[in-house]
Amino acid sequence: MLAATPAPHGAERAAAEALVAWGRTAIPGLDWSVTPVGAAGANVVVTLPGDGAPALLLASHLDTSLSGLPGEDAPVTGRADDPGPLRVDGDEVSGPGLGVARGPAAAALTGLALAAGRLAGRPHRTLQLLLAGSGTHRSALPSPLPSSVHPSSSAGALAHLAAHPRPDAVLVAKAGPATVLRAEPGAGYLRLTVTGRMGAALAPASADPVGGVLVHAGTVLEAVGRWRVGFRDARRGRADSLGGELGLGALSGGRPDKPDLLPAALDLRVYAVTVPGDDLAALGQDLAAAVRAELARTPLAGCTVEVTAEPLHPAGVTAAGAPVVRAAEAAWARHRPAPPVAVPDWTGSTDGVVFRAAGIDTARTGPAASPDPADPRRDRLSLAELRSFAELYAHVAVTLATPEA
Repeated sequence: MLAATPAPHGAERAAAEALVAWGRTAIPGLDWSVTPVGAAGANVVVTLPGDGAPALLLASHLDTSLSGLPGEDAPVTGRADDPGPLRVDGDEVSGPGLGVARGPAAAALTGLALAAGRLAGRPHRTLQLLLAGSGTHRSALPSPLPSSVHPSSSAGALAHLAAHPRPDAVLVAKAGPATVLRAEPGAGYLRLTVTGRMGAALAPASADPVGGVLVHAGTVLEAVGRWRVGFRDARRGRADSLGGELGLGALSGGRPDKPDLLPAALDLRVYAVTVPGDDLAALGQDLAAAVRAELARTPLAGCTVEVTAEPLHPAGVTAAGAPVVRAAEAAWARHRPAPPVAVPDWTGSTDGVVFRAAGIDTARTGPAASPDPADPRRDRLSLAELRSFAELYAHVAVTLATPEA
């Protein structure tokens, strides 16, 4: 059901309404609702009623990293053909968006249904599942692409906190390493702009630098790449196991419909993974200074260099002794075939940072996904592993909903 309808960031409402219509018939023992978020976004909230505010919020999201619309995704994927529907072959399920985050979302929903059956007739606290809209990161900075206007990152999680009772704890269900994570890095975007003087393609010397800024794009990328190495290395080996990273994700300049003009500006978009104590604006200033110094020795010496910072969320750490961490680790020991692995320099950030910023103890765990070798737009997951995580989520839910037991 989750795979049947595309759920682009900020436009999840059709998928949310379809899922809730299905759920009210398929699993009637739970309360299903759609919460609009923005003009076309939505959250799905599934509740097992009980006493008081939720003892646990299982959290995943509806939107996928790729939109599911092949034409819109083509600048990243390099292809515009349909990736095909969900397929099940023995123990393997494959399809678009399963890793982020349809597979873990399905396991979390199944886990809540299992918990409902095990708690039937017993006093228990309320349990809730959030499948949030706008759970994948998107920049709100201006872009040359008309489809780039999106609600803010984590708009769904923030809307849920504003409108629903505060849970005691959150367990994020998202694909990842074979462990229980209790710390997650922060995230943000940097926009680096190198500006010279426009010119005409028929007269390369009319631009500054000669030939235009795009001729020297490699020089800019190399300068940012060298800064990235120092940024990343300075954040390795931390006691909280978090790491830093910098991804050069988008590069643009000029008008695609007017390439006979040499553009004045080169625009580079960067994704930054941050650790506790990082200030994205200060990092942006440091990056700008480093690139200016590098470009001073190149034909780009006369260009201006500016960096704009767009912080998304700060890093956060939950205490090792928090009940949700202990419950998740106990469930792992019972339902997973091997002990959790150590994960140094972790760089994956989710909506968990939103809940930690609100002061809510949060852990994360989920199945491992891998790209389909035939089409990397499709993810592969093991059905047995999904069932194992559904049992794990149910175990944590029952444990926290019945603390006296």
